[in-house]
Amino acid sequence: MASPKIFDLTTAKLYQLYLNKVLRKDHTEEELDQILVWLWDDNIDMSDFKQSNMTLRELIGSTPINSNASLIKGVVCGVRIEDIEDHDMQVLCYMDKLVDELAKGKKMASIIRT
Repeated sequence: MASPKIFDLTTAKLYQLYLNKVLRKDHTEEELDQILVWLWDDNIDMSDFKQSNMTLRELIGSTPINSNASLIKGVVCGVRIEDIEDHDMQVLCYMDKLVDELAKGKKMASIIRT
């Protein structure tokens, strides 16, 4: 089965979409960076992430995520994250869920699971 087109999106484009969302909800770029660095377990350089032509497929395929990412539970686009079997799609939903939580005003200590 073909991979959804979303995985061809560059990290720079995705970052800009996420940034626009959190800024509209009166949150900061630093907060967005903090949750992304946590998810990618300090394995990403945010300046590269913000400007890179690396696709999501390449990022997810080459960069390990935080071992506590499995603690991210809930629903994204009507689908329960913990029930997603496709690893790449689950990681994408982890990012979406974290950004959604930030945009909704959830406290950083709750967003960053330990």
